[in-house]
Amino acid sequence: MNKPETLLAPEPVVGTSRPHESAHLHVSGAAPYTDDLPEPAGTLHAALGLSPLAHGRLVGIDLDRIRQQPGVVAVLTASDITGENNCGPLLHDDPILARDELRYVGQPVFAVIARTRDHARRAAALARHVIQAEALPAVLTARDAHAAGQYVLPPMHLTRGEPAQHLAAAPHRLQGTWSLGGQEQFYLEGQISLALPQDGGEGLLVHCSTQHPSEMQQLVAHAVGWQAHRVVVQCRRMGGGFGGKESQSALFACVAALAALKLKKPVKLRVDRDDDFLITGRRHGFDYRWDVGFDDDGRILAADIDLISNAGHSADLSAPVMARALCHFDNAYWLPHVAMHGFCAKTNTQSNTAFRGFGGPQGALAIEMILDGIARRLGLDGTEVRRRNFYTAGCDITPYGQQVDELHAQALTDQLLASSDYQARRDAIAAFNATSPVLKKGLAFTPVKFGISFNVAHLNQAGALVHVYTDGSVLVNHGGTEMGQGLNTKVAQVVAHELGLPLSAVRCSATDTSKVANTSATAASTGSDLNGKAAQDAARKIKARLSALAAERFGCAVELVAFEAGQVSGGGQQLPFAELVAAAYLQRVQLWSDGFYATPGLHWDRHRLQGHPFYYYAWGGAVCEALVDTLTGESRITRADLLHDVGTSLNPALDIGQVEGGFIQGMGWLTMEELVWHPVTGLLTTHAPSTYKIPTANDCPPELNVRLFGVANANETIHRSKAVGEPPLLLGFAALLAIKDACAACGPERCDPPLRAPATAEAVLDAIDALRHGPQP
Repeated sequence: MNKPETLLAPEPVVGTSRPHESAHLHVSGAAPYTDDLPEPAGTLHAALGLSPLAHGRLVGIDLDRIRQQPGVVAVLTASDITGENNCGPLLHDDPILARDELRYVGQPVFAVIARTRDHARRAAALARHVIQAEALPAVLTARDAHAAGQYVLPPMHLTRGEPAQHLAAAPHRLQGTWSLGGQEQFYLEGQISLALPQDGGEGLLVHCSTQHPSEMQQLVAHAVGWQAHRVVVQCRRMGGGFGGKESQSALFACVAALAALKLKKPVKLRVDRDDDFLITGRRHGFDYRWDVGFDDDGRILAADIDLISNAGHSADLSAPVMARALCHFDNAYWLPHVAMHGFCAKTNTQSNTAFRGFGGPQGALAIEMILDGIARRLGLDGTEVRRRNFYTAGCDITPYGQQVDELHAQALTDQLLASSDYQARRDAIAAFNATSPVLKKGLAFTPVKFGISFNVAHLNQAGALVHVYTDGSVLVNHGGTEMGQGLNTKVAQVVAHELGLPLSAVRCSATDTSKVANTSATAASTGSDLNGKAAQDAARKIKARLSALAAERFGCAVELVAFEAGQVSGGGQQLPFAELVAAAYLQRVQLWSDGFYATPGLHWDRHRLQGHPFYYYAWGGAVCEALVDTLTGESRITRADLLHDVGTSLNPALDIGQVEGGFIQGMGWLTMEELVWHPVTGLLTTHAPSTYKIPTANDCPPELNVRLFGVANANETIHRSKAVGEPPLLLGFAALLAIKDACAACGPERCDPPLRAPATAEAVLDAIDALRHGPQP
């Protein structure tokens, strides 16, 4: 036992910028993903035969022709599924393999199992020749489905006050329709599962690139007719998810599992990018109709809006996506009288699913477009109109009944407008546009208020295991999944902080359903909130046991025992953490513990759409400047200033990275990522990188200024931090509106360009052409 030495204060582990725990593996290409796992001897490979029709009745499949192809071992159809033929997460309306009906071009109809991946893909490519079907009429757009009353679930309605009466009495009315495209997740690592029979076929281990291992465990068990305890799902890391691997990894896991058990061999299913596009869904595209009343100052008095999402052929997660869209229509604004109507249209396209923001961006963007239209109608600056509509004290209850307890919009906006020199640049842009006939500039500010928690209250829970080994090292396992966002790094920081250890002493292991059970998806931006708290709970239990032992050795009160810099001190004495741990083991003190956390205070009535669905709100703001070539329609964001609220940051470097990435992804969605289905066949024609454009490093604004707001969370979160996964995506709104502002410079004063999203070059030219040749305000 040593006397304490005079040492420099150690750098805190939490609240400092630390590298991603796998950064060195990522940059060297050594990080192992599911496809990099060693394939056991005899591993077979699967590929999927896809429907060539958008809608049809399945008559038969020429299986003999497929079986005769080189390398083919077996072919699976719906009749081979021993359990439930369903991979839908909420409603059981999404078949693993089509049985009687073909619902969209790209729907899996059969699975080929072969000795090599190439053999399997070549045989599966015969689908259009071996599938026998009768074509049926297809509905390919959400508007057509809405007109026909065709939905995947009943419509949702959320009303506050008396919108009809206040609309009728409003001094001004803004009515309109608008369309917003969807977005492909485009994770770098595609969908993949590797299923390995265990214990002579009595168990099953599935390595799956998924954001929701527990759901994969349940759906695989249902598909093979087992109880869940016979299935283990593991995920060490994903090469991106963005929501696309929350529910839709299930089909691939189920097919691999079914084939592995049938053939009693390991089976891997890795789809290529084209098939991934054709099979899986993406962010819901939305269509809108609105009627808004406002006063001379631009304050909204009443609003009535329809939100129509393209759900695709099945429900998937469309219900909670729409609920979140309705709960984010208000964004940062007080809406005294409002009626919202959500419709999840059923179409013969891929079943759309979760995507970063989960409906929140689709809801909030509508009010931003409305406010932009109001400002242009009145000849006011859009930023001033937004400020006049912000939530304020006394006007701080959302349409769904939750009080906004942190009113950061005004202070954050003031700070951002000052740091971005907004007003001076607004004047400079006006002067530039007056003398530039071809190139036009635009400037826009948009705020963000984003609710953090799952819409469904019971999903807001997490578990963790923390093991302390006798050498003083620590292993953590939690229910979250690492997809590049740095969750494992943050959880390790939390545990290291609790135990007073350097970060190098703590490691997070692969997510595993046999270690932490019944976990929620790593989604809704709750990864650090939930799993960080659960891991903290486990670490504190171990710390309490070690503190009691240390107090006995030091002869001091437990309250005086401190853990810091790898040392344990108390009563004027100290010893290394590892030495205390070794002593604890000899005295049979438990050196591992479980932890659990459930977010407090949440409740939600999904029928009335009322309650307290969010633990807190994350805030943000963006100012974007755009340059548009009016001859070609090409546009570029030349500068972006972002200020975002992450509470007290757990890791500023990771959080700034998430803000940057979220903004670029939101900008890409709204400016270039266009999805196109053939209007007759229903084929998704933009199903490859050659036809679907995502932003690259070249599309990043040459000047990108990112700052963190730096105000501690008023709620008791992990170290008073805030979620940072989804909210920054909404900062991309400013990019779209800056382009729209540049288009407006081509028309008369107070014009409102009919710019659709994404604002591709074609969309920009159409908007400018409408201003120059269409009816004028």
